[in-house]
Amino acid sequence: MYTAIEANKRRTILFIVALVVIPAVMAELFGLALGLPLLPATLVAAAAAGVALLIAIWGYRSGDSMVLSISEARLADPRQHQALYRAVENLCIGAGVPMPKVYVIQDGALNAFATGRDPQHASLAITTGLLEKLEPLELEGVIAHELSHVRNYDIRLMLITAVLVGVIAMMADVALRSTWYGTGSRQRYRGKGENAGGAILLAAAVVAMIVAPLAALMVQMAVSRQREYMADASGALLTRYPAGLAGALEKIAKDKDPLDANTKGTAHLYIAEPFKGQASTMNHLFSTHPPIQERIRRLRAMGS
Repeated sequence: MYTAIEANKRRTILFIVALVVIPAVMAELFGLALGLPLLPATLVAAAAAGVALLIAIWGYRSGDSMVLSISEARLADPRQHQALYRAVENLCIGAGVPMPKVYVIQDGALNAFATGRDPQHASLAITTGLLEKLEPLELEGVIAHELSHVRNYDIRLMLITAVLVGVIAMMADVALRSTWYGTGSRQRYRGKGENAGGAILLAAAVVAMIVAPLAALMVQMAVSRQREYMADASGALLTRYPAGLAGALEKIAKDKDPLDANTKGTAHLYIAEPFKGQASTMNHLFSTHPPIQERIRRLRAMGS
């Protein structure tokens, strides 16, 4: 467990560095492609790095509140959800983590997620569909899975990766639009030889701006899938009953209701893919979660 926590902390630092460096490199290419001299292009890159860092700090401090707002989660009433609070409290004692804020999402879909920057600032959100359709031991399995994300600092890692993907995608979009807009004026003020070199640089900048968001997204997906397998195993060890989480995942797999209040940017936080669609190779390739049947198989194997 401690190895996983330290690995997550190292990855978080790495992603924060990438969050600053990648936009800076993209901005430098963007400036040079528009014909800026090296010094002004470097100043543009420094400004982009500063903006990215400010967004990262904001995401770290307030990202969980934004996620809860997007999900339309509401603080659970302890009197109305006594069984839920009791289960969370008992499992927190076993996991050795503080009691998170507990939220309920008024949605018939079966899903749940945890978010926050560390165990001391964590939140757990569960849909009403999950509360209504799961048996107590199955619900405990889901809660244990989410508390494992909290204990292992997955919540911080996934918050930062979401910010990383969002910032890179946003800056790539702005840079691409500005590059096309500025190409005409750049060509008017340059000679033919300079235009040839500028065209090559422009092509390189465009490729970088297209590839960078896709690469960041693929990294997010790979990290998310790995974290889900580990949280399944950690949650099963916490409850000492892998069949509980396996049963919950089986019901989630059969559930056909998509989660209404959801976006692609928050999909990786949930215990299962919140978008319900037809399975395809492309969907699996860009899924933020490992195949749910494989997760069930591994849990059943732990139980046997």
